[in-house]
Amino acid sequence: MTLRMTGPQRRSQVLTIAAAEFADHGLHGASVEAIAREAGITQAYVFRMFGTKKALFLELVAAAFDRFSDGMREAAGASAGLDALAHMGRHYYRSLSDRTTLLLQLQGFAACGDPEVRGLVRGCVARMWDAVADTTRLDPVTVKSFLAFGMLLNNVTALDVDDVDEGWAKGVRTLIRPGLFEHITATTNR
Repeated sequence: MTLRMTGPQRRSQVLTIAAAEFADHGLHGASVEAIAREAGITQAYVFRMFGTKKALFLELVAAAFDRFSDGMREAAGASAGLDALAHMGRHYYRSLSDRTTLLLQLQGFAACGDPEVRGLVRGCVARMWDAVADTTRLDPVTVKSFLAFGMLLNNVTALDVDDVDEGWAKGVRTLIRPGLFEHITATTNR
């Protein structure tokens, strides 16, 4: 006998399936039909839950960014300055193992030709900036450098270079030590 899912359980199931579909295929390439088929429901039911394909995509992209921003803020705890940045960096690096979340963020950037997607992603980047800037209380140059390294790590993770035995791949896999950001400040960047 098959147990019937509750509404919240079904919604969670569809979000998980849709996250993988959008991460792999993006806003325009993802198939609501494939999502519904894997969930064992109709496309109409997916649309009843989320309204439109784009609304489902936007929800998933926002959640993907929020996982990084909220996680970094939590990782910093009560610390501030470079100490908080080091905690955030360790969390960010560990978060890269969640390939679906990372690819959803990148698919969000890729779909920024759509004004609604662009507006959402701008807001997500603003929240990520605020999470780092407000928590660390460091200057904009340091925050920008930290987030720029994070974006490079995102791209390297998307490229799946763990097994690539070339100089550039080894270079981009080099761990960033917490002390790196000590010299990157508004004062030294004049």
